Parts: sequence; C-alpha cells; structure tokens
Amino acid sequence: MTNSTAITKKRHVRIATEGALLGSVLYHGFSKELVILSDDAGQFNILLHALCWIHAERTIHKLIPCSEQEGQTIDYIRDRIWQLYRDLKAYKQAPDEKAKTDLEKRFDEIFATQTCSEVLNAALRRLANNKEELLMVLHRPNIPLHNNLSDRDIREYVKKRKISGSTRSDAGRRCRDTFASLKKTCRKLGLSFWDYLYDRVSKAAKIPPLPDLFRARARPS
Repeated sequence: MTNSTAITKKRHVRIATEGALLGSVLYHGFSKELVILSDDAGQFNILLHALCWIHAERTIHKLIPCSEQEGQTIDYIRDRIWQLYRDLKAYKQAPDEKAKTDLEKRFDEIFATQTCSEVLNAALRRLANNKEELLMVLHRPNIPLHNNLSDRDIREYVKKRKISGSTRSDAGRRCRDTFASLKKTCRKLGLSFWDYLYDRVSKAAKIPPLPDLFRARARPS
C-alpha cells in the first residue's frame, strides 16, 4: 500500500478496525444470526438488525398537529400502533404461523394508511420501509421489542455529561467509563459497588471476579 492510499484518518482507522474485529469474531465461530437491536443508529446496522419499537413510534409521537382533526388522526394511528405492539408482545409468549401472518398484514394496513395529514403520511411511509427490522420478532421471538434496558444503562453517564461536560483527556474518559461499567455490573449482580471497591482497594479478595459471578448465575440451578 502506498502512502497515497494508506488509511490514516482517525475515522477511517476506526471503521477499518471495527470491521477487522467483527470479521475476526465471525471467523472464530461467533454466530452470524445474532440480532442487534438498536434505535436506528447506523453503526448498529450489522448482522441481523432489529429496531426498537419505542424509538420508532416517537416518529409519530413527536408530530405537532395543526388542527383538531389532525390531532385526532394522529391519536387514532398511535392507538393502532400500540395495539399492534401489545399483540407482538403476546406473540412472543406463544408464537404461531397464523398469528404471524395476521400481524404482518396488520402492519401493512397501519403503515399504508393515507390520512388527512401529509406529515403523518410521510412518517408512516418511513416506518413502513423498516418493516423487516420492526418485525424481526416474528422470526426471532426471543428478542425484546425495545432497547430501554440499554438506554437505562447509559442514562447516568448522559446525565453526568449534561452537568459537567465531557472529560478533559482520554485517561479521564477511560476512568469514567470503567467505573460506570463496574457500578452497573455490580448493580445487576445485586452487589454493593462500594463493597466491591473496598474489596479491591484493600486487596481482601473476598469478592470473586465479576465474570465468575456472572458465570455462576448463568449456570442452571
């Protein structure tokens, strides 16, 4: 590779690195059938991609009606969408082919609706184009319909960033992210974060490594 074609820009290096890492894990046996559920951020559109219904519906929810009739139409469409959402949740518990066909048909009917509002029609068309990703649950009932749990995991970091801004150095960023990750992991395990920190700082080593605790919890009882 000559200097004129070398990958040198930071963004291009990051993209190439991420591609190489994904290629490596797939080569070493990582499943290509893993579903990535996202809020439609482009960087997550890999492997089998599914969309969060909560984020998708916000396309409708954020519309501001210009008349009473338009407001009633938006409410009507939102009611139909949330009824479909509730039925998708029920399908997850008891999947069957008849329900699958019915849900696909209802999706098409809802998002092909022509209303008195052009902005609502445009929003419906946009969601219709994401049918495959929004209905991934029909093929993989084990996946969630939203990514709110992931959102909650980073909410604390987002609040801190709003209050104090970003970190001043890469070392500060790594420190912040590491401690936030440890805190969330301890919370998921029902473990006191302060007890964990004291155990590590004091070198008491009474608390097992967090990966070991996760493995122990994952084992069948």
